Amino acid sequence: MRVLIVGAGVIGSSIAYHLALRGAGVVVLERNAVACAASGKSGGFLALDWCDGTPLMTLARRSFALHGELAELLEGDWGYRRMTSYAATLGRSPALTFAAGPGWISPDVAIAGRIGSTATTAQVNPAAFTAGMMRAAEARGAQLLLGETEGLLYSHGNVVGALFDGDALKADAVVIAMGPWSTRAAQWLPLPPVFGLKGHSIVFQTGAAIPPEALFLEYAEPDGSMLAPEIFPRADGTTYVCGISRESSLPIDPGLVAPDDGAIDRLKMLCERVSPVLANAPIVASQACLRPVTADGLPLIGAVAGARGAYVATGHSVWGILNAPATGEAMAELILDGAARSIDLSPFDPARLAASDPDRVSVTRRPIG
Repeated sequence: MRVLIVGAGVIGSSIAYHLALRGAGVVVLERNAVACAASGKSGGFLALDWCDGTPLMTLARRSFALHGELAELLEGDWGYRRMTSYAATLGRSPALTFAAGPGWISPDVAIAGRIGSTATTAQVNPAAFTAGMMRAAEARGAQLLLGETEGLLYSHGNVVGALFDGDALKADAVVIAMGPWSTRAAQWLPLPPVFGLKGHSIVFQTGAAIPPEALFLEYAEPDGSMLAPEIFPRADGTTYVCGISRESSLPIDPGLVAPDDGAIDRLKMLCERVSPVLANAPIVASQACLRPVTADGLPLIGAVAGARGAYVATGHSVWGILNAPATGEAMAELILDGAARSIDLSPFDPARLAASDPDRVSVTRRPIG
């Protein structure tokens, strides 16, 4: 079976790996580069049970287990490690700080408690993990092609390939995994809308000064605005700090996503208050990315109704890195076996949400045969 995957982010790369692992012919179509958008600029935080009590629970639990298995099986050099996680507030009295809290934070930070242990929280470097999944897929026969996907090919109402850089690439199935840019595929398919949530982040070079302890903060700015910054020290000696999120328009090219005016400065000032280590550490990157979100906050994972041969996997929001392995596994089962066995995909059925613009669906179809 030949499958085209449009998008080489963490979701597309994970689907490619699991399909190639089972012997499918896989071609990944990517406009820019592997992990060029949110998959290369996110935090890479993993949690076993933080989605419990929601429709994401089984997906998250299965994926958390797969992350550990993949790191061992593939001997992945993507910074996988377990970590301890804390909740905290900034600006309270030092007297409220727990003595058992992390020692690298300033006295202005009050630790509210431990919210994750090495049994329940972990991390990866997301860009390295995504690249590692793609390499593992290629080692099993998958191909990566760089260029522009311009539309889909149809025969008797079925999707039978894609138009790529002017060439007609035939396939038995096509998977849309373009993150927030999946909304472009609404020109080709009856897909629900996908929105971009912009997140800002700074990466510091901290060496061994910060142990594997994630920090989730609440902070009220002087104007009353609430921020929820997150701090993740990584195995490579860098520390990732993110915060200041809002909905944003979608540029044509992921490379054009830039931080909002003043956002990085606000985040940097906050970091200086949180930790003397961060206050004195060199900055490796100041960046922004757009995470894909849907109207109900759940991802789109499954077959596209009314377009046999077409599938979609996107809208994972802040849990894209966590939930990529189980999404890839389940999508491979769905495409090759006709149904997912590892998890129940019904909560993520794209048909649960209305298509964004049904009248435009036929515009960029090309019939063949």
